[in-house]
Amino acid sequence: MRDVEIIAPNFKRRLSGVTSTIIQLIPYQVKLGVKIATLGPGLPAHLPRLRWTQLAGLWRPPIGHSHRIWHARRNNEMAFGLFLKRVLRMRLKLVFTSAAQRRHTGYTRWLIRQMDHVIATSTRSGSFLEVGHTVIQHGVDLELFHPPETAEDTIEATGLPGRYLVGCFGRVRHQKGTDLFVKAMIELLPKYPDWTAVISGRVTPEHAAFAEGLKSAIAAAGLVNRVVFLGEVPDIKVWYRRLTLYVAPSRNEGFGLTPLEAMASRTAVVASDAGAYAEMIEEGVNGSVVAGGDGNGLRRAIEPYLGDPERTILVGNTALAHVKENFDINREASALRAIYSKHTA
Repeated sequence: MRDVEIIAPNFKRRLSGVTSTIIQLIPYQVKLGVKIATLGPGLPAHLPRLRWTQLAGLWRPPIGHSHRIWHARRNNEMAFGLFLKRVLRMRLKLVFTSAAQRRHTGYTRWLIRQMDHVIATSTRSGSFLEVGHTVIQHGVDLELFHPPETAEDTIEATGLPGRYLVGCFGRVRHQKGTDLFVKAMIELLPKYPDWTAVISGRVTPEHAAFAEGLKSAIAAAGLVNRVVFLGEVPDIKVWYRRLTLYVAPSRNEGFGLTPLEAMASRTAVVASDAGAYAEMIEEGVNGSVVAGGDGNGLRRAIEPYLGDPERTILVGNTALAHVKENFDINREASALRAIYSKHTA
């Protein structure tokens, strides 16, 4: 415990965008020499972790420092860190990362004001904060997400019809705009027979009727073989590599990593302006951005990519170079290390 300088709590058992960020980021922080450990459920065994019984050790500072960092990403994690610091008088500095794209509740604003340092994941999320903050954008793991390398990374390996794949990944629900993607595909695919659409993601019970409605619309359009629901796949990374175009049609989002994962796989992207998508994409250079919830705008943005696959492939090449230069996860890990050093010196 005396060696642990940073604690990254994860107080949510189900996989979420925040949890995914922790899982991808911490190994790179460790490589940089950050002495960090997780706390909480829902995380893989390979990450360094603390047991709840070890929290008593927080009364003693880490070797060579006066404080530890408690890096929260959710309200309950902020509140628990504040309890440890203010009530139990443990030697902690509290850091919070905010990805929210909305005005915070009064309770959340109060919690944020108690933090020693606040980080926003995008300029847009920072605009909703009422305290000083540092913008550190998420990065993508370029070892996990990479361009096609083998025959397994091609549409031929899927057995699906056509020459090119366009995909939409994430939980199947209204918030994620899955219906906007399906509507666009129903209108566009009859005009572009070389393309097939794939949708991957969990359908929770409360959204089952929504998903069934989409499948019924696809069947009515006679496109069952060309708009395919994959469900939850064991490895989504290979599906990014199989795509020529990725669509992220969310109506609202926190940060949103999927466009970066697609671009790292050398795939062009059309996205809404939800989350930080508009800060990832240079319009017409490595993809296109449309207003969230604008189904007609989404269809119009997608069509030129379906109509000119060779250009779409070139845009994918540009997207890969853009991610390597601006969104390597090592950049995020290094920026966080600088924040930690400031508060543990």
